[in-house]
Amino acid sequence: MSVSISRQHWQRLLEEIDDARRKRHLLTYRALIERLQLPTPAMLVLTAALEHLAAQDAQADYPLRSALVVSQGASRLPRTGFFECAERLGRFSGPSDGVAAASWHAAEIVRVFEYGYPEAV
Repeated sequence: MSVSISRQHWQRLLEEIDDARRKRHLLTYRALIERLQLPTPAMLVLTAALEHLAAQDAQADYPLRSALVVSQGASRLPRTGFFECAERLGRFSGPSDGVAAASWHAAEIVRVFEYGYPEAV
């Protein structure tokens, strides 16, 4: 099943992530789906968009902005698929749960908050 995000939703996603980055906040998957009013299957659409953004960031050698999107559970970590995507992109290596993943994610968040992304990204 192929999913895609509309240009308007993509632009809004980038704006939401940039706003969170500037405010040094994290976003939950649920909050993004609600704010963007993504069509069904919303989680698949959001996941595909976040993986596309991660690929763009990795190609440009930027910190992965999709790291700012986390589950609303107690862990405050992204879903397993985020770590699998980061591993495919050569950014993370190891199990997608546990101390190593949490530590890498925390460091990536700091990198995202501190990085000066170009305006047109």
